[in-house]
Amino acid sequence: MILIILSVLLLLVAGGCACVVWAARGASWTRTVATATLAAGEPVRASGRSGGNCGRDADSDG
Repeated sequence: MILIILSVLLLLVAGGCACVVWAARGASWTRTVATATLAAGEPVRASGRSGGNCGRDADSDG
């Protein structure tokens, strides 16, 4: 079972490296993926901002 998990992990790492190399060579799909990623992350960023000082100590002196 461990061998299967490690094999899958190795394939994912190798695939990620291949994507980075391919993107560095100027693949056109990278801009589309980046745009989609930013668009998908926008609601998360917006929800983080709407909390105001949530998680911060307003009275701290630094």
